[in-house]
Amino acid sequence: MRRREFITLIGGAVTWPLVARAQQPERTRRIGVLMPYPDKDNPEAQARIRAFLQELQQLGWTTDRNLQIEYRWTSGDTDSSRKAAMELAALPLDLIFATSTPSVVALQQATRTLPIVFVMVADPVAAGFVASMAKPGGNMTGFPIFEYGVTTKWLELLKEIAPRIARIGVVRDPTVPSNVGQFAAIQSVAPSFGVELTPLGGRDTKDVEQTITEFARGSNCGLICAAAPLTINNRDLIISLAARYRMPAAYPLRLFVADGGLISYGPDSINFYRQAAGYVDRILKGEKPAEMPVQSATKYELAVNLKTAKALGLTVPASLLGRADEVIE
Repeated sequence: MRRREFITLIGGAVTWPLVARAQQPERTRRIGVLMPYPDKDNPEAQARIRAFLQELQQLGWTTDRNLQIEYRWTSGDTDSSRKAAMELAALPLDLIFATSTPSVVALQQATRTLPIVFVMVADPVAAGFVASMAKPGGNMTGFPIFEYGVTTKWLELLKEIAPRIARIGVVRDPTVPSNVGQFAAIQSVAPSFGVELTPLGGRDTKDVEQTITEFARGSNCGLICAAAPLTINNRDLIISLAARYRMPAAYPLRLFVADGGLISYGPDSINFYRQAAGYVDRILKGEKPAEMPVQSATKYELAVNLKTAKALGLTVPASLLGRADEVIE
């Protein structure tokens, strides 16, 4: 054999395995997504998922190439959350991404080993999801919606925009521990604002409508909505009842004000989904949830709906408008 032919033959033998390896398909990773929305076509749910997927794509993960997603949609209540969590935990997944405290409670009961990234939960340390914010220590990490102390801001803002209010109904889900904590935080400062609190809401839409309607029979009434799947999924009903009975109301997220609510104070919820995608990326690449710190929101948004204020006969103080991040006219 000639020397040139021998070198060519050896070179080809070295190249062939390299080419074959390079052409092997990329490993597909599987993740679960647990969302507390009964309707997957819900505009708010779609906006959140879209932000999550867009950020994943920026990080190199696409559903047509190297990522498969199993979705589960629930009503946000204990029973439907538990069923969906058990279904996801039984699948061969690499991790689960979950929204809301009820979803994470259900997942905690379903698995203690599968990595979980959460968003929109309240006080994950008190809830027992993580050992500490800096060192979660288990199979969960993520981005809580806020600390309980932030909820007192809703009462402060409501009294600032409607100082005559003397009775405030707090719409919450009593089966959600974080809602119990939110109500307790508001109740602790209520005497200093000269208001009487009444718990409203319950487990479902019927409870929300019935308790708000009964509460509205009094005078000088206002509402505060706790952050929960129950209030988010029923926000159109709550906003319409507040308008019907001319009750000023404060809400935990901007989306309530965009839909006609009076005033809100809370974090940018969409941004949580972008941040969560970053944590999903890191876990899929080998990092452990136990070593990834839980990160609280660093910026809160104040939104005011002037049209709603006018309909209620309220004059929004200039000082409040000056602090607002968004004013809807």
